[in-house]
Amino acid sequence: MIYSWYKKTFFNNKILKRSNKVKIYSYISTTILETLTMPEKRNKIMDANDIHKTVKRIAYQIYETHFEDSKLIVAGIADNGVIVAKRICEELKKISKIKPIFVEIKVDKKNPINPIVLSEKLEVCENNSVVVVDDVLNTGSTLIYAVTHFLSIELKKLQTAVLVNRNHKNFPIKGDFKGISLSTSIKEHIDVDFGVNEGVYLSE
Repeated sequence: MIYSWYKKTFFNNKILKRSNKVKIYSYISTTILETLTMPEKRNKIMDANDIHKTVKRIAYQIYETHFEDSKLIVAGIADNGVIVAKRICEELKKISKIKPIFVEIKVDKKNPINPIVLSEKLEVCENNSVVVVDDVLNTGSTLIYAVTHFLSIELKKLQTAVLVNRNHKNFPIKGDFKGISLSTSIKEHIDVDFGVNEGVYLSE
C-alpha cells in the first residue's frame, strides 16, 4: 500500500528526473525492508537472578506440602518446563530429604490430543505424588492434557507448578505452585528464555 502510493505520487510524475526516481525507489525499498525486519521490542520482567529466587521459592512451597513424602515425581513439560522442573529438583535436594524423580513429558502443543510421551514408564509414578511443571500457564490446554495423562493410575496427589501464571485460561486448571502472576492482554506474549539472555520477556 505504501509503495503503491509513492509510485502513483512520484514515479508517474514526469517532472522528476530518472536519477531522482531511482533514489526515491531505493529509499522506499530500504525503509520498508527495515520496518519488516525490525526486531520485536521485548520488555524483560524477570532476569536470571529473579528466576533463580522464584524457582527456589516454588521448591520451598512444594516441600511444605510434601514434607511427609519420601519421594516426589517432578514431571516437566518439554521444552522449558523440563528446565524449570530440573531446577526444582535441584533445590528440593538442597532443602529436604525428599527424593525427587524427574520425568519429562512431551506434549504436541499445537495438537495436544496427540499421544503424550513420558521419559519413564507411567507405572513409575503410581502411588506417588506428582507435580507437573511448565514455564508459562497461558490458555491451560497443554497443562490440562499433560495432567490428564496421569489420571489412568492411582496417585497420592497430583498438582501443578508454573513459573509464570497468566489470566487467560480456557480450561479449568490452575497452577498450585506459582512463581509470578501477570494480568496481560491477549495480544501480549510471555517468553521465557534460558541461556545467555536468561529472563522472562513481555512483548506484543
